[in-house]
Amino acid sequence: MTNIYFVRHAHSKYTPDQLNRSLSEKGMKDAEKITEILMRHNVKIDYVISSPYRRAIQTVEGIACQIGKKVIIEDRFKERVLASGLVEDFDSAIKKVWSDYTFSWNGGESNKTAQKRGIMALKEILKTYKNKNVAIGTHGNIMVLIMNYFDEKYDFSFWKTLQMPDIYKLSFNKEDLIEAEHIC
Repeated sequence: MTNIYFVRHAHSKYTPDQLNRSLSEKGMKDAEKITEILMRHNVKIDYVISSPYRRAIQTVEGIACQIGKKVIIEDRFKERVLASGLVEDFDSAIKKVWSDYTFSWNGGESNKTAQKRGIMALKEILKTYKNKNVAIGTHGNIMVLIMNYFDEKYDFSFWKTLQMPDIYKLSFNKEDLIEAEHIC
């Protein structure tokens, strides 16, 4: 089995700078808890991979430090681009892309496009790190789109229930999802 621990980033203070937006003080404390939770449950993480966004890296870098490895950056786990600029009504904009998987706002990604990007990255990881435990620092929308590829119950309603941070363990036999478990 290959176990993927998707770690949705902890709370960050909003800025339009997606790449460099860092965790808030609460987010930093929660990132420490994520490390403690995985270490306390005797999870032997072999590798830590992250979106290039600072808030995702900061959420999982404590895990990498604990296992004595560097965080591997994987650009395809960055959050989906909703639109080229700020949207007036985020809730309406996000509902629209989830209601039509092929729809995209100007300069943004459709669910289908973002999902394809995430799945390509995940499949490479499943081959490269076969039978290993891999923690992946990522974001809510792209994480749920990846999970949705394997089971449609992971949808917009599910996404709305996610916390910051959140951990889901996905167990695979080759590229077949065997089990998904909410860790915290």
